[in-house]
This record gives sequence, C-alpha cells and structure tokens, in this order.
Amino acid sequence: MTGYDDRDGNIWMDGKLIDWREANVHILTHAMHYASSVFEGERAYNGKIFKSREHSKRLHFSANELDFQIPFSVDEIEAAKQQVLTTNGLTDAYVRAVAWRGAGEDMGVASARNPVHLAIAAWEWGAYYGDAKMKGAKLDISKWKRPSPETIPVHAKAAGLYMICTTSKHAAEAKGCSDALFMDYRGYVAEATGANIFFVKDGEVHTPLPDCFLNGLTRQTVVGMLKDRQIKVHERHIMPEEMEGFEQCWLTGTAAEVTPVGQIGDYTFEVGDLAREISEAYEKLVRE
Repeated sequence: MTGYDDRDGNIWMDGKLIDWREANVHILTHAMHYASSVFEGERAYNGKIFKSREHSKRLHFSANELDFQIPFSVDEIEAAKQQVLTTNGLTDAYVRAVAWRGAGEDMGVASARNPVHLAIAAWEWGAYYGDAKMKGAKLDISKWKRPSPETIPVHAKAAGLYMICTTSKHAAEAKGCSDALFMDYRGYVAEATGANIFFVKDGEVHTPLPDCFLNGLTRQTVVGMLKDRQIKVHERHIMPEEMEGFEQCWLTGTAAEVTPVGQIGDYTFEVGDLAREISEAYEKLVRE
C-alpha cells in the first residue's frame, strides 16, 4: 500500500473537494509547531457513519477546549463527510475529520489571528489489531501516565494528547505487543493509546472512571449494551494489581471496535463468552 500522502481520491478541505495529493498545508502551520489541532476518528458501515453526529459535536467541543472555533457547523460537517464517502465510492471506511490553526499572522505560542481550517478524509481500513479479535490482543504497560485535568484539557480529542500514545505504542510494538496500557497520574488504570478498557470478574464488568481521559463514544455505547443486558457495570477507579483477579478484558474504540485482550504485562485473561458476545453484538449494532 502506498503512503497516505500518495493516493487516488479526494479530500474535503475548507468547503471543497480537492485531489488527495494536493491536500497540503504550509510548513509554518501553527498546529505543526504547537499542537493546536483536534480530530475525530469515525467508521462508516454500509455507507452510514456510526454515531456520526455525536462525533461532529465532539469535534466542536474539542476545538472550544483548545480556544478556537471551527468555521463550519455540525450540519455542514455532516454533509461534508457524506460527500467524501460518496465521491470516493466508499461504504465501509474509516473517516478522519481534523481541524487546526493554520499559518497566518502569528507564529508563536499565541495564534488568535491565524485562520482555522477543517479537512475530512476517508479510506478503507480493516481490523485495527489484526487477528486479535480471535486470540486476544497483547498489551504492554506504558512508562507514561495520563495527565491530571489541571494540566491539560483531558476530555478534548486533541492532537497533543497523543504524543505519549505514539511513543508508548512504538515501545509496545518493539516488544511484540499490539498496544500499551496507561495508568493515570494517580496510579489508577486508565486506557490504551487509542481505546478504553473493560474487565470482567464474576459476571460483572469493571471499567475505569473517565475523569482524566476521553469518555469514548464506543465506550459509552458498550456500557449501554451491557446495562441493556442487565449486566452490572462498575465505573470506578481500578488499581493495577486488581488486574490479577480479572477473568476477561477487552478494548473499545472507533478503530478498535470491541477487541478482546489476552495479556497485559504479566497479567493474562481468557477470551471469554462475554467478550465475544459484546464484540459480536457491537458488530451487528453498527450495521443496523
């Protein structure tokens, strides 16, 4: 497969479709230097983006958290996403919307006078963790921790928050793992580099309280699915040593969907019935 900068197709950028290879920005784009960028990762199934409007609303929320306004409404973003899918002939695809402060009069930390841009791209993308849905993903434990809400806007889907995700995933892959698990600034279990995490013990589900990281839309969907099945869900702080007593584990995210986990560090988990049931039920739900 060619690089993401060298493909056929069109990308929507600032209100119009342009050739994929022409979707470029200036080297002095503020976001490249100071991380003034927010984004959404979405999946389309059978031509329909799952939770599309919720993603577009969250994109606006994230921009507001970073003190800039996206110059396109939620309705306009929704129309643009569908235009991108249609013009590229895609029905099952990953969709990326990204908004950022561009090059302008300011080239320092402050950038209030610089224009805000929005782009939307889509491409075919299979299972994020390969065959892990069958045998369970293997996770490393990151040396980095999710930061305190007093230090950064932790509930925004902002590019800068993913710096430690990149370095942690690189370290994990070097060890033969699919991903890495973060603890938070207090030492509680938090999330993976791009997915939330769930555990099972004695027929009940435990998942970290998202008080310092993104409360993913897939996470919220899965919590609802579990409650609909009358399965007790504990959203709480989880200490790392508790992982020894959990029987099953899975990750949730737009890219990850619902992926069972077989190992985290020295802790092992069964790819059990509940993990498989929720994974299969989610796959059915997104295609309804």
